[in-house]
Amino acid sequence: MKSFINNKKTYIILASVIVMLLLWEFASIRINSVHLLPGPLETLKAVANLFVTRDFLLIIWNTVLRGIIGFLIAVILGMGLGIVAGLNPSFEYFIRPWIVVMRSVPIVSFILLALIWFTSNSVPIFIGFLTMFPMIFTNIIEGMRNVDNKLIDMAKFYKISQKRIVTEVYIPAIAPFVTSGISSAVGIGWRAIIVGEVLSQPEFGIGMSMHTAQSFLNVDVLIAWTFVAILLSFLFEQIIRFAERKIIRWR
Repeated sequence: MKSFINNKKTYIILASVIVMLLLWEFASIRINSVHLLPGPLETLKAVANLFVTRDFLLIIWNTVLRGIIGFLIAVILGMGLGIVAGLNPSFEYFIRPWIVVMRSVPIVSFILLALIWFTSNSVPIFIGFLTMFPMIFTNIIEGMRNVDNKLIDMAKFYKISQKRIVTEVYIPAIAPFVTSGISSAVGIGWRAIIVGEVLSQPEFGIGMSMHTAQSFLNVDVLIAWTFVAILLSFLFEQIIRFAERKIIRWR
């Protein structure tokens, strides 16, 4: 039964992809201009050509590196401040307005300010951090609130140190919330980093390559870089899911 359900899901997803490609090909034929909307085959050729360009790996590496740096800063601060806020309500009240500002201000406003404050290479990192940090922090707080208070009371009754309570009670309990927050944050943060590259225009980066393709009306190359960004996003998502399974086993 389970095998039948999995096969059914696969067929439905495959059918959806085929319909998408057919609609894309139909729209390309109707427009009848490879400069405005190239078809799937033209785009596939453009993707293949990207893999043999001289700076392809350098472009990918720079974008991934910015993403990793922004992600690590967001995770370290998000988890650290989230745990402190979960243990100390006064600190949570203090930091809440900061989180509200980060989540409410349009991302383009932060990008424009960052263009004034930072170098072109640092802007995507800053934007990625601002996008990912609130999600991770909020999920940590939510996880802290769902910890069984009876376990905490028991630990305090037996005079277990606060450090052990955090590492052996709180962290295992909030692990699912951490992975959920990270999964959501990476999806949105990845897009924010590329948008930051488009506007800050560093020397190398996927966003910069998209901007260059758009400037020269190379729509096929623009869509090809979009596919590369999607593939990288999918790869990171699989890595996060793998880590999530490991964490669940650890718990």
